[in-house]
Amino acid sequence: MFDCGIDTPSRGTRTGAKLAGSRVLSAARQVIKFSKRKPLGAVGGAVLVIMILIAILAPVISPHEPSKVHADDRFQAPSWTYPFGTDNLGQDMMSRLFYGARLSLTVGIISVFFGITAGFSLGIITAYVGGAFDLVSQRVVDAMIAFPGIILAMALLAALGASVKNVIIALVFVMIPPTVRAVRAEVLGIKEMDYVLSARAVGCAPVRIMVRHIVPNVFAIYIILATITLGFAIIIEASLSFLGIGVQPGTPTWGGMLTNAVQQHIKTAPWMALGPGIALAIVVFSINWLGDALRDVLDPRLRGAN
Repeated sequence: MFDCGIDTPSRGTRTGAKLAGSRVLSAARQVIKFSKRKPLGAVGGAVLVIMILIAILAPVISPHEPSKVHADDRFQAPSWTYPFGTDNLGQDMMSRLFYGARLSLTVGIISVFFGITAGFSLGIITAYVGGAFDLVSQRVVDAMIAFPGIILAMALLAALGASVKNVIIALVFVMIPPTVRAVRAEVLGIKEMDYVLSARAVGCAPVRIMVRHIVPNVFAIYIILATITLGFAIIIEASLSFLGIGVQPGTPTWGGMLTNAVQQHIKTAPWMALGPGIALAIVVFSINWLGDALRDVLDPRLRGAN
């Protein structure tokens, strides 16, 4: 009889420590296998981990305070004292770059988590419920997708004001519509599968069916979308800061550093644009490499082609 996915107690005899150890070894083997199969994706993942560590350890590894003004060292070219040079206020560019990584990655990760999770949940619900609810929801999604992401984020920030919290809120709203569209397309096919129809036939609750039978079969899409969208979120945050409507001026951000360099000092101190520009390129390329590799590995439709 179909049991609606009711959990059964484990009969294993291994201790918790041994089980945890076996899981760690299994995860390590999966990482090694992934690295051999998708070396470019592994490189992207390694670079992303390094950037996250730099962001976390920014207060420890930064040679100077990011906002400390060295009036006598304005427009210093890269040197042993200031490896990335200084800006128009004499602030150390390397320290500001490290702290900028902290803010950019924090905004990107938080907004991606909430935006993709909300879109993922709404996509499953609208596809499973169907009917008028699905029709109305998709028209709202269509209207939101009609606006380019950067334009929608700018409109929201114009209404909410410039702050880190509002940038995150704007990015969450930007990410929800395309996520809903992608997840809904997958769920429409899955909800007609025999195991879902069997669960409905024996009286399983809709919430139970969605959580136990649909979510596990589309969770790979969640991981793929989250990985790919992270780079998009970082670019949007940097673009908003570059335009002066994102994070408030004075806070170290890659976009704000680029704005200061390009608009005022690109000829006087070109090194001011190199650090944040290269950092943005490295992070976005790495995330895209990792996202493409995860898509190839996790997407069932692409497994046979790799």
